[in-house]
Amino acid sequence: MKFSKKLITWYLQNKRMMPWRETKNPYHIWLSEIILQQTRVAQGLPYYLSFINAFPSVFDLANATEDEVLKLWQGLGYYSRARNLHTTAKYVANELDGVFPSTYKDLLKLKGVGDYTASAIASICYSEAVPVVDGNVYRVLSRYFGIKTPINSTKGIREFKELAVELMDHEEPADYNQAIMEFGALQCKPKTPYCIVCPLNDGCESLKNGWIEDLPVKTKKLKVKIRYFNYLVYSINGNQTILQQRMGNGIWKGLYEFPLIEGEKNDTDTIASNTVFQEMLNGSEYEITPYKKEPIVHKLSHQHLYTRFYIVKVDTPPKLVVPQKVIDFTDAHKYPVPILLGNFIDDFFR
Repeated sequence: MKFSKKLITWYLQNKRMMPWRETKNPYHIWLSEIILQQTRVAQGLPYYLSFINAFPSVFDLANATEDEVLKLWQGLGYYSRARNLHTTAKYVANELDGVFPSTYKDLLKLKGVGDYTASAIASICYSEAVPVVDGNVYRVLSRYFGIKTPINSTKGIREFKELAVELMDHEEPADYNQAIMEFGALQCKPKTPYCIVCPLNDGCESLKNGWIEDLPVKTKKLKVKIRYFNYLVYSINGNQTILQQRMGNGIWKGLYEFPLIEGEKNDTDTIASNTVFQEMLNGSEYEITPYKKEPIVHKLSHQHLYTRFYIVKVDTPPKLVVPQKVIDFTDAHKYPVPILLGNFIDDFFR
């Protein structure tokens, strides 16, 4: 039996039941694929259900505000995905009358839709024979064929894509693409894969040569940047605080946060003597105390944020340069914030 048919047979017997596998609606498939980018199924499923419930159609999503979309996305990370999701929904609803493109080539024109997502939608919804290549697929192909080319190199991306095209099942493209992804997630796992009962073990080069733990190969990751975030949680008369929206193109664009002082240290004396902090207070009396003794280390893909929250008690709102919102404590939960701040808000504004 050929490679693709073995995978499809395995998939039909072992696939997990998922709501997006019960439909060929391109809106549902597109939504699931965007949510599941760099996200485990177990984490992404509740978000998918929440989005479908809140926005049953692409028109509903298009008519939502960005804050509503970001709030529902809160905790998934990589927030540019949510902003691109909203932009594409408005484009499909307003420019394409709610009809998604039906070919791989045209799907690629949508904001936030790359090779993998376009291939998934085109094959699942429209039976176009275009292969998906994601982390699971890289792992399966590199191990089975014994390929040691780094998967995150230009040569590797091209080599694996060409191989994926060659292996593509033209009779059952939807099942094949879902099969190889599911196989990588459940059978050919990153750690301790089930090689003994693998339907491909008779031809697997890595199993034969003892390379299972060595493949796939990735070039060295970028150096992690260390940053120190000091959030000023103002307590104005004990019932109001301040939030401001992150602007620019850095992390968490469009999300809300407390006034931030970024520096080289996380300590009360340094913050209290900071020029920016003193300008905010403009001579007003205040009391500042750290919320916890040790900073919280929040790890992003290429950044580690050493973060502390400082409770600043004042009688009048401080002077801030960027646009600010003076809100009641009870409204703090309504705004889309990074999960780091969301956890603090849940704890402090109970």
